[in-house]
Amino acid sequence: MMSKNLSTIKLTRLLALLLINQISCTPKNTTNTEVDTQNTDTESIVLSESQFSAGQLELGKITLQEFNTVVKANGVFDVPPENKTMVSTYFAGYIKNLTLLVGEAVTKGQVLFTLENPDYVLAQQNYLEAKGRLSYLKSDYERQKTLMEADVTSQKNFLKAESDYLVTQAQYQSLKKQLELMNIDPNTLSPQNIRATISVRSPLTGFVTSIPVTQGMFLNPSDVAMTITNMADMHLELKIFEKDLPYIKAGQVIKAKLQSDSKKIFMGEIHFVNKAINAIDRSVEIHGDLVNPEDVKLLTPGMYIEAEIITDTHIYPALPIEAISNIETDYYVLVKESGQAFRKRLVQIGITKDGYTQILNTSDFDTETEFLTKGVFNLIVE
Repeated sequence: MMSKNLSTIKLTRLLALLLINQISCTPKNTTNTEVDTQNTDTESIVLSESQFSAGQLELGKITLQEFNTVVKANGVFDVPPENKTMVSTYFAGYIKNLTLLVGEAVTKGQVLFTLENPDYVLAQQNYLEAKGRLSYLKSDYERQKTLMEADVTSQKNFLKAESDYLVTQAQYQSLKKQLELMNIDPNTLSPQNIRATISVRSPLTGFVTSIPVTQGMFLNPSDVAMTITNMADMHLELKIFEKDLPYIKAGQVIKAKLQSDSKKIFMGEIHFVNKAINAIDRSVEIHGDLVNPEDVKLLTPGMYIEAEIITDTHIYPALPIEAISNIETDYYVLVKESGQAFRKRLVQIGITKDGYTQILNTSDFDTETEFLTKGVFNLIVE
């Protein structure tokens, strides 16, 4: 009995050795193992609806986007010289009736403030006196001229009458012009309406941008009382470096933004390029016009801006930057399969600009393929 059991055990061991030898001699499928470990396209992620909403995840498709070649520039918003004026006066006086505030709108011809000075009274008096004398002297000059032609009076009397008339006429015209500069109408001036104040009027329509004077202050002719700016023709004054000049020409699109608000883009267009190069910083000035007139309401001359001048434009298929995850040297996206299931796929990328990245292997995806465009990185690395 024992001999029979030993024979059975020996037979069992022999069969086991033969089976192990067969397994060890069978060639391994190394190719399949390699695909399973490296082909990450086969990896799938399933999300619940609560995970999708809680993570504020979003879906999107490959879209065509503009990828621009740009030249950087900086500068300010400004207005043409004829749209900005510094208000001063031809005559000195004490400031009265100054009620305007910086930022208020004014129209051309509107009274900004008044000046008071006794010298204004004297100028009006001299004008009226010259006007009165001129009528008599003209009559006397014409009479002496007639008598001279009739050889009744002497040449001396004629020349004196002529001289008095011409001198007084010159004084009259000079004083008349002086009153016009004072904004006093000489045609309506009479002894009854002589005044010691004159009105200073706005030379253009616009906004008060500065008031360096105060009520009661004595204003000299050389002093600036107020600055008025017309915003109607707001434009961009930009500077570029000399090396970028060959790429710049009139008509190119400008995208400008304020330092205080990088989200708001002001669109413009190059009007002309200065032909002179600044010898100090080797820069070139560029004048650009705003495309949207409504933008003027949001701007003030002197605001500093950063701008991009678009010199070339290409259209490429692209995905948002957040849709692509970079792991080591590869780039991945999550493609929606069905329901809340997503599959990890390898993508080849090109250039990145303005929040979008160019996709080079678009032929690997259908046009209706949906991608997870937000929260991709956290899901892939997990």
